[in-house]
Amino acid sequence: MYNDSKLMLSAEEQQMVNNTNWILTKRIIIDKVGLLFGSLADSQKLIIEQQADWLNPEIVNSTLKLLKGENYLKLPYVLLDYPRFFEIENIFAVRTMFWWGNFFSITLHLSGSYKQMFQKKIIERLSLSKQNFFICIHDSEWQHHFGSDNYILVKQLSDNNVQNNIYNKQFIKLAIKFPLHPWNSIPTLLNEAFDEIINLLKT
Repeated sequence: MYNDSKLMLSAEEQQMVNNTNWILTKRIIIDKVGLLFGSLADSQKLIIEQQADWLNPEIVNSTLKLLKGENYLKLPYVLLDYPRFFEIENIFAVRTMFWWGNFFSITLHLSGSYKQMFQKKIIERLSLSKQNFFICIHDSEWQHHFGSDNYILVKQLSDNNVQNNIYNKQFIKLAIKFPLHPWNSIPTLLNEAFDEIINLLKT
């Protein structure tokens, strides 16, 4: 008979393992986030189609990707990538994220030719934005949390520091995050943030 404390359930864990309501509620919430992101993608698509005169065709014609997972830093998440274009060295993507217990976020991710194409515009307009943009300071472009080693508020940096970050890194990641409450405001906030991101790039 096993007597390893690592295998034993605490009283709270024992209660949860016998309760199906919380896991079913979690599934309902994740499904609702998926529906929210589907509706958001419809709005984003209209905005992108209106920019066809200056956005590259591969961006305008890109399709959305919706991904659900269980283990970003041990917690469930939902991702919406739209628009999206991923090559090994050239990336143009806007990623909307729900991270259980943490936040909603929307992130502009540029590298390669797209970084070169838009970096000057971003520098010119970023300080004028009314949104609270965070800029990625991490060496990896594939982290999404807002820990102090990954993102820092643009407003906390000097103009020179922002310019150095944008020009000297191999990628640009600019993100806006929103708390999970009030939930009913999230669609409007994400739509406004997406519009602001596109305006940063507009020629």
